[in-house]
Amino acid sequence: MNVDVVIPALNEASSLPLVLGEVPSSVRRVVVADNGSSDGTGSVARGAGAEVVWEPRRGYGSACLAALSHLASDPPEAVVFLDGDHSDHPGELPRLVSPIAAGHAELVIGSRTRGRHAPGALTPQQIVGNWLACELIYRRYGVRFTDLGPFRAITWRALSELRMVDRDYGWTVEMQLKAARDGLRCTEVPVSYRQRVGQSKVSGTVRGTIGASFKILSWLARHYRVS
Repeated sequence: MNVDVVIPALNEASSLPLVLGEVPSSVRRVVVADNGSSDGTGSVARGAGAEVVWEPRRGYGSACLAALSHLASDPPEAVVFLDGDHSDHPGELPRLVSPIAAGHAELVIGSRTRGRHAPGALTPQQIVGNWLACELIYRRYGVRFTDLGPFRAITWRALSELRMVDRDYGWTVEMQLKAARDGLRCTEVPVSYRQRVGQSKVSGTVRGTIGASFKILSWLARHYRVS
C-alpha cells in the first residue's frame, strides 16, 4: 500500500544515515522534520534522499505536525512514525503496516516491551511510565496497549480524524487515548529496540523525564475528567 514515513529529528546527523539506510524501498516518501537542529541534520537527511521540513519550534509533536502538514497536499494511505536516533528497526516496518494493509487495524503500535530490546535500551522510568499509562488507558476505555513506543503506523484517514494537537512529549499518548476513545481498530506487533546513538532528549535527562511524565499524566487526567 501507499506508505510514507515521518521522522522527527533534533541533532541526529550522526544517526540519520543509519536510519534512512534501513528504510524499506517499498516506502513512497520519507519526511524528516528537522526540529531546530544545529548539527546539520537537515542537510544530512536531504543528502540521504529524504524530504526535509524545518520546524524551529522545539517539541516532538511540533515536528510531527510539521511533517504531516507537508504530506497533506498528497497524502498517503498510511503513515509510519519512527525515531531518528537508530533505536527503532526500520526494516520491521512491513510488520507494522501488514495489519492495516489487510484491513484488520487502523492504528498499529510497535511494542518494545513485547519484542526484543537490548539491555539498557529501555530505562526503568520508561518501563514503569509505559505500564502505568497503558493500564490507565485500559481502565478508561477498555483498550489494551503495552507500550507508548514511537514506532507506529496509522491510516491517514484515522490520523486526520484524531485531530492531533500536542506539540511536545504527549504526542504518542494523545494518539492512543483518542484512538481508544473513538473506537479505532487498534493492535500491537512486537518490535525490536536497541541502544540509541547519542543521549536521549527525553529519558536521558531529568528535565526530559519530568516533562514527558507531566504531559502523559496531563493527557490521561484530561480523559478521566470527561464523563
